[in-house]
Amino acid sequence: MLIRRVVAGLHIVLALAHVYWATGATWPASDEREMSLAVLGMALDFSPQVVLPLAAFHLMIAWCVLRIDRSRLSRLVVAAVALGASARALLGVVWVFTSDAGPAFFWLNLLAYTPACVLLALADLHLVRASASPTSTSRVETILR
Repeated sequence: MLIRRVVAGLHIVLALAHVYWATGATWPASDEREMSLAVLGMALDFSPQVVLPLAAFHLMIAWCVLRIDRSRLSRLVVAAVALGASARALLGVVWVFTSDAGPAFFWLNLLAYTPACVLLALADLHLVRASASPTSTSRVETILR
């Protein structure tokens, strides 16, 4: 299923970004504080102790996404990720109107983070629903064929 590969690939890319940041690199920002403000809307730590567990978490999610049709635990993990992405999307909408973290976070949140969370939540929910009845062909698969 194409959606499964895309969602797993997204989590692998996020894991690689966190590993990259664990090296002390701050691209695309000029320093750790600017990076934290742009990504999180507040100054937080981007040390290896923080970002490497997040990288491992994203790899675990990618593995669960790829195994969703074979494991109930994987479906549960992906459903939890969908719930988390939905919560982040809702917070993102609230932050558009209430955050004073600066223009970088405002625009990234509005144009990238919140829409990505909406799409990820929808894709994860689709995967959970489709894996609950593996013999049925999803509408998305039919369209993509």
